[in-house]
Amino acid sequence: MSLDPAFVAALPKAELHVHHVGSASVAAVAELATRHPDSPVPSDPEALADYFEFSDFGHFIEVYLSVVDLLRTPEDLWTLTHEVGRDLAAQNVRYAELTLTPYTSIVRGIAAEAYCEAVEDARRAVERDHGTVLRWCFDIPGESGVPAADVTLDTALRLRPEGLVSFGLGGPEVGVPRPQFAPHFEQARAAGLHSVPHAGESTGPETVWDALRHLGAERIGHGITAAQDPRLMDHLAAEGIVLEVCPTSNVRTRSVASLAEHPLPALVAAGVPVTINSDDPPMFATTLNEEYLVAADLLGLDEAGVVDLARVAVDASFAPDDVKAALRTELAAARG
Repeated sequence: MSLDPAFVAALPKAELHVHHVGSASVAAVAELATRHPDSPVPSDPEALADYFEFSDFGHFIEVYLSVVDLLRTPEDLWTLTHEVGRDLAAQNVRYAELTLTPYTSIVRGIAAEAYCEAVEDARRAVERDHGTVLRWCFDIPGESGVPAADVTLDTALRLRPEGLVSFGLGGPEVGVPRPQFAPHFEQARAAGLHSVPHAGESTGPETVWDALRHLGAERIGHGITAAQDPRLMDHLAAEGIVLEVCPTSNVRTRSVASLAEHPLPALVAAGVPVTINSDDPPMFATTLNEEYLVAADLLGLDEAGVVDLARVAVDASFAPDDVKAALRTELAAARG
């Protein structure tokens, strides 16, 4: 079933799984690389396209961190954040929960206070300039272990920026047990933050079970290997636990062999609620609009089905009530 790209582009959308640094446009990365010539990141946009070809998930993390290294001042952070908001607005994304990893900037010398001040000021500017509402998920880079979790939790709870709504866990899954972060998630949840860890992307369904049992996950980042465990899919469906699915990302990091083999249809057939997301769009040469088209193709959706998919993201979001209500009204009108 072929869907008109213009319909998807015009649809008001919520984006729930998109990374701050991973959303830096090729032009922005090239500019930062020019500004910091000691970096291995190419400043030529064509060379960057080759640089963003990943052999596996570990290689992706290595490249991702090299881009993080380009963010050396609060001004760099502000510029990146404002540009990301602008790019989201251009896709008719009305609300986005952007995953931020403050630890990777703090350990590179940007004070936690300056980090929060820069992204908060940029968040307010995005809403003023483009009308897109941004909220934050502060996530632990799992590869840096408990010390990174300590810093992330301290930054979240001590500074508690106004835009912060959730607490996450990203980075590699292999060799990074979820249970070690249970105390951090317990404290974050006690402080009113939602739990949205990554799990079940490059490891099996047991990682998703761990995220549920030990981290109190309310939504799961990726979670696609849940399709290998019928009991887990039944649990996710019964509890209404949403998986934030990023189809192209999964193929580009070699977590899934091809789009044709993506488990999204199996998850939906089992009644698991899913949202469609872009993850690190410029790095994966995609957009949220493109991901909706991919999902529509995989699931055989017509326009009404795509609207329903967009509504799941609104319902699963941690958006303010007035933002949710406005988006639901617009989506109802789009569905006809």
